[in-house]
Amino acid sequence: MPPTTLPGDEERALLRDSVRGFLERHWPPATAVPWAREPARVQAMWQQLAAQGLAALGSDPSEGGLREIALVMEELGRAGCTLPLHHGTLLNLAAPRTARGEEPSLLALQRAGEARVVLCFGAFDGDRGAGQARIDDDGRLHGELAFVEHADSATHLAVVVDGPALALVDLRAAGVRIEATPAMGTQGLFRVALDGIAATALPLSEEQLGALHAMARLALCARATGAAERAFELAVAYAGERRQFGRPIGSFQAIQHKLADGHIALLGARLTQAGAARQHDLGADNWRVFAEAACALAAATLRRVSLETQHTFGAIGYSEEHEAPRHFKQVHLDVLRHGGGRRAREALADHFLGETPRTLPEYDLGPAGNAFREEVRTWLQTHWSGERKAAHEALDFKAREYDREFARALGRTGWIGLSWPQRFGGQARGAFEQLAFVEEMERAEAPRVGAPVQAAMLQVHGSAAQQARYLPEILRGEAIYGMGYSEPDAGSDLASMRTRAVRDGDHYVIDGQKIWTTTYWGDYMLLATRTDPEASPPHAGLSLFIVPMDTSGITIRTSTTMYGGSFANVFYDGVRVPAEAMVGELHGGWKVLVGALATERGFIGGGIVMKVAHAFEQLCEHLRDATGADGRPMRLDPLVRERIADLAARIEAGRRMMMHCAERVDAGETPLHDAAASKVYSGELMERFGEVALDLLGMEGTLGEGSPGAVLRGRIEQNLRHALMWVISIGTNEIQRSLIAQRGLGLPR
Repeated sequence: MPPTTLPGDEERALLRDSVRGFLERHWPPATAVPWAREPARVQAMWQQLAAQGLAALGSDPSEGGLREIALVMEELGRAGCTLPLHHGTLLNLAAPRTARGEEPSLLALQRAGEARVVLCFGAFDGDRGAGQARIDDDGRLHGELAFVEHADSATHLAVVVDGPALALVDLRAAGVRIEATPAMGTQGLFRVALDGIAATALPLSEEQLGALHAMARLALCARATGAAERAFELAVAYAGERRQFGRPIGSFQAIQHKLADGHIALLGARLTQAGAARQHDLGADNWRVFAEAACALAAATLRRVSLETQHTFGAIGYSEEHEAPRHFKQVHLDVLRHGGGRRAREALADHFLGETPRTLPEYDLGPAGNAFREEVRTWLQTHWSGERKAAHEALDFKAREYDREFARALGRTGWIGLSWPQRFGGQARGAFEQLAFVEEMERAEAPRVGAPVQAAMLQVHGSAAQQARYLPEILRGEAIYGMGYSEPDAGSDLASMRTRAVRDGDHYVIDGQKIWTTTYWGDYMLLATRTDPEASPPHAGLSLFIVPMDTSGITIRTSTTMYGGSFANVFYDGVRVPAEAMVGELHGGWKVLVGALATERGFIGGGIVMKVAHAFEQLCEHLRDATGADGRPMRLDPLVRERIADLAARIEAGRRMMMHCAERVDAGETPLHDAAASKVYSGELMERFGEVALDLLGMEGTLGEGSPGAVLRGRIEQNLRHALMWVISIGTNEIQRSLIAQRGLGLPR
């Protein structure tokens, strides 16, 4: 199906607003729980939603597909409305046909609201307690099925039987027994016994059945996400109002960080589900990999978010009179259905550890992004492969970080100015082409190039003379910059820095110390200084300078890092720089700094997750051929499969956050708290990956580069040591969590 036929973002926003408004009027929170126990109420709501056209979703792709079904399920979850509208709409998508190739009349009836269909997978469910059904030689259905949603309000049942086939029966027929089975303290699930009921069998292919099963789990995860998000929003509002010790509890760091983690988890869940549904609607061959990742992630994270949400409420959220408990229960029920996360993880393990090597599916980056990805890949095969690359890989880690010859070669392509405006010699390419570039550079393990943050600063805040002098050097790959921000008493708190710059005629004289400077060996340092020691607030007295590193008065004392690289304490003693070396206005350095860090964070999370994705693929390649201590293939080890599947799901969430930030950048926005969420998530994902890899590999995984028997040239353990840098640099993850809580969630300082 061509992408141009899919509903656009504006249409989807209108659908969300329409469904949310309808449910607020017709299924209000105060009555949601008692109404769910009344079959007549559920039937009426079912018919009302059908009258809104929602039962027809999936029948016409241009009007709405799996993305729109998932969106509606999210809204039903928010409203605490558990009727299984998705059953009929997923059947619309699956499009089962009779043996004569005709659409069963039941589907048209359900779209019109004249029939209410519930779907059951029986023996194909994935949960051992789901029951089963069979059709006898006379075409009659027998069996007992469990966990059937709102069977007492439905008119028909569609159940998967051997064949495979989809058997349609009338639940009002004699010989049908329906019994309520309360679960997690809720009503709505039923056991259905079938004793020789006349059935219509529709043949299903294995592909249709697999797709229907994946769609059903994805729809339930969407409903669980809606429920979790609604409870989370209530908890955020409560944290802003509830006072303890004379302060709103939302001003306490422990609460802020708890809620920031919840926001990140929900963002990942929502983005992976929407991404998977979109892949389905685009007709992507690998959409089910994305769907399994989304379901595995939901199972792993949504229950945790629900628990933490209840912790925020404390005792008030334990009362059944409160809205939150119903969402807690719904989340747990929905992510377990049809085999839940276990089924999803099994599918992911099969994909990544099967006999046929498979990698993470590539994203569609649009025509320009896809074409540029191939162009970069081809260039790297010529300029960064064979002996050239092998010689570089033989170097120590610290020596591999930068390669001047490679930087100059890349400079000749113009790609260092990939996103720069054309007036500065750039190519003005979009965010998705930038992602394509970073993706291929990471996959090729190419050294970093350019000075993107410094270039962005100069383009926005630099003088015409600075732009004319420095930008061409960066563009040609001839200059590398360090950033001199942190000090002994001013790490994340940059407003407390003490390095001073004092005006002396046409120059400024700089005195002070910077620590943890990584690119101390660069040509220039972008140096943050204090030019007004009396400024209030303190950040109002900062200014930035471009300082050549061969300037007299600079002393560098290096230190080896735990990840095998190096950083330095850099001392500035009477360093004189011309006044025109100042970037931006006098005392205006804070504005330049904040903008630069936001720019860097906008893509830093994506860069980190691409590193993890590349290492993950290498690890899977190793495990497919490795043998465990018991002599069995490691790819068949249940623990290995479980951990690899979990990593795959979490990596997909990181990749989706990366894409989300790119979409916002392409729309001309600066995604401050979303970029912070991506950075926090990806940095900690890198740590998680390293720890999991060591668990699976054992002592072999700890062998460093150059050691006999080192796995993947020692990159696994080295990446773990390097991961610690990413959760600290560019603003520690704790600071980022506070930013998310205060700016993203609106919690008090």
